[in-house]
Parts: sequence; structure tokens; C-alpha cells
Amino acid sequence: MSDIAIRVENLGKAYRIASSAGGKRYKTLQEDLLGFLKNPLRRGEKAETFWALKDVSFEVKHGEVLGIIGRNGAGKSTLLKILSRITRPTTGHADVYGRVGSLLEVGTGFHPELTGRENIYLNGAILGMSRAEIARRFDEIVAFAEVEQFLDTPAKRYSSGMYMRLAFAVAAHLDPEVLIVDEVLAVGDAEFQKKCLGKMSEVASSGRTVLFVSHNMGAVEALCSKAVWLNHGQIVEQDRVDVVIPNYLTHSIDNRTDQYFPDIDTAPGNDRIRVRKMRIAPIGDGDDAQISMSTPVELEFEFWCLQPRTFLNLSLIFSTGEGVIAFNTAPVHDVFWLNNPYPKGLFRSSCKIPGALFNSGTYYVKLLFVENQAHVIYSIDEALVFEVSESIKSRGDSTWFGKWPGVIHPELEWQTQRIEA
Repeated sequence: MSDIAIRVENLGKAYRIASSAGGKRYKTLQEDLLGFLKNPLRRGEKAETFWALKDVSFEVKHGEVLGIIGRNGAGKSTLLKILSRITRPTTGHADVYGRVGSLLEVGTGFHPELTGRENIYLNGAILGMSRAEIARRFDEIVAFAEVEQFLDTPAKRYSSGMYMRLAFAVAAHLDPEVLIVDEVLAVGDAEFQKKCLGKMSEVASSGRTVLFVSHNMGAVEALCSKAVWLNHGQIVEQDRVDVVIPNYLTHSIDNRTDQYFPDIDTAPGNDRIRVRKMRIAPIGDGDDAQISMSTPVELEFEFWCLQPRTFLNLSLIFSTGEGVIAFNTAPVHDVFWLNNPYPKGLFRSSCKIPGALFNSGTYYVKLLFVENQAHVIYSIDEALVFEVSESIKSRGDSTWFGKWPGVIHPELEWQTQRIEA
């Protein structure tokens, strides 16, 4: 028997997208019918071909856990729909050996008029299970989904979270030989996400094959042995997760970590100050290394002071992608320059931020040049933009891969002692 569970060769999926010539507005059905009756020989709308996937090839062995990563629109969901036999490829072929359990969209395979109990049997039958097999796992499915109270309620009255719990429970507990899971876990609450990821880890450790699509790199890193990085429907890289994920994070985030303006006349600034360099970089791992939650970083700024005797001070405001201020820092402990005026010239100012401070996510750095510690003479709103990636090393509990609440995530020293028997 072959050890290959999934074989994909030269896979492509094309869609035809109709577009009106000259950017005309969409017409109603009545307008189209009247237009056809007036001119039955007219040319129709132009159609463009969009390749959601193109020349995709890879293999997955039995028992492997493969992560599929990429930006929105990269072709991840289209690939999973082809593997799940929901849609047919345009070119190439995909062979899956074994019974497949798929969880691609909330409520896929559920009938809204049927109860939760009936939908468990319906889903099981779709997956190829016998009634006896479903009955044997029924109680376990219900307990995992936590829908006992609503088991005989029609599914159309379920919330999206209830749909999610029951759909995942059915897909994961009916022993599929290949489990395919898209980024639908985001619908569930934090506690249920933890349960789902723990169950997927259990499925993987039992020797079954798992394909997992997620934007959560911590979960992919912990659950998967290999990863495929898709971009614009094509494979950019496929290798071990510890190789692919850093490359993906480095090239897929629109970071602004190093800016250099050598010409003083065109450099950002005004008649008081001009900025030559703005840079943030991880310490010790090379300039191209990613910044993770545990990575110490160095900030460096070079600037021209254009007027002598300027009582100057830098101020950096770190904010999240949602606009929440994380913290503010300034060289208030640089005692030499704090109360002394800057002469005219080129200066470099730098500081180091320790690891285990940032939470995962995108951060924006606002740079302000302040005179006399009160008057802002120049500022740059998004001087630096950088991404802090999740790291499983930062987690004490390896079964939890959701984002910790809070803007920062410091690692604090804790001690617990028994003080009474």
C-alpha cells in the first residue's frame, strides 16, 4: 500500500469573471431583456479569466500534518474545496486516498430544518459512516460540541458558534483518514478554539492525515510538520514549518522596518530637523530575521539638527494596528543631552527593547522631535511598522494558540510556595 495520502499534480482552477466594457454599471434583468430584444446580435460583456490556482503540486504522506498558509485570496480555500470534491479543477488532478472529513465553512452539510441530532447522522452519512458507527460516537460528539440542551432544536435556530461546535465535533470524531480544516475556528470562542486545536493534535498523533489552513502561525507551527505557502494561486515555498513560516512572515507583511534618506535636501523634516535613518531590527539573529514575541530588538534613528542650541528630545509612541497606544518611550535617562542643547550636526540615537514584551500583532511607531520637552517641532506618524509573530516558545501551555489579551505580553517571574499543610 502506498504511503501517500494526498497527491496534487499541476492543479489549476480558473474562473470567468464578466466585466462590462468601459466600466459601465451593472444592468437589471429587465434592462438586459429589453436590450436583447432591440439588438439580438449585440456582443455580450467581456469575460476575464481569473486563476485561483495554477500549477500547484505537492504530496502529503499518511500521518503528516500539512499547514496551508498565505494571504487572503491566495487560493487556500479553493485548494481545500477541490480536495474535498466540492468543486472540480480546471487543469491537473488531486487524488485523496482515504475517507475525508472536511470543515470548510460554518454549517457545511447541515440542513437548517433538521435538528442537531438529525444533522449528526446526516453528516456522518455524508462522510460515509454507517448508522452503527455514528451511534457509537454520538455521545462523544454531543459532549464535545456542548449542545446537549439544543440537540432536538432545528439547526436554523443555532447561532454561528453552535453550528461551528457541532460541525467540528462531527468532522473530527467520525474517524476520517484525512481531516481538512479551513480557518473556520475563528468563529468559535477562545475556549472552544483551544478544544478544537487540542483535538486536531490528538487526531494527528493517532496517525491520520490533517490539512490545516490558518492565519495563526503559532497554531500552524505547533500542529504541523510541513507547510505550503500559497500566493496568487501558486506555491511560493513548501518545506518544514520552521523554514516556511519565517520566510512567509518576512515577505508577506507590509513592514516598514528600515528607511534611509541620504540626501539632506529631500529627507523628511523641516528647517529645524531632518531625518536620515529610521530602523528597527532583531538583536542577534541577523537583519532578515523575524521579530517574535521573545525577540529583543534595537531601534536606531539618525537625524540632522539644523539649528544650533536646540534643546532636543525624541519621543516614540508604539500603537497597535487597532490604534491602541501600547507605550511611549523617550531618552529621559540620557543625562548628557537631556538638559544640554544640541549643536548643529548629524546625530544617532538608539535604544534596545527586551524580548518578552510585545504581544503578537502589528505595531506602528510614531516619531516625535520635541523641543524643551514640550513643543513638538516635527513628527512622523508611521515612522516604523513591524509585525511581532507568535512563538510557541512563549507559551507555557502548548495546547493554547489563541492570541493572549492585552497590548503587551511580558514574561514575569512567578513563584508559588506552600505556606500551610
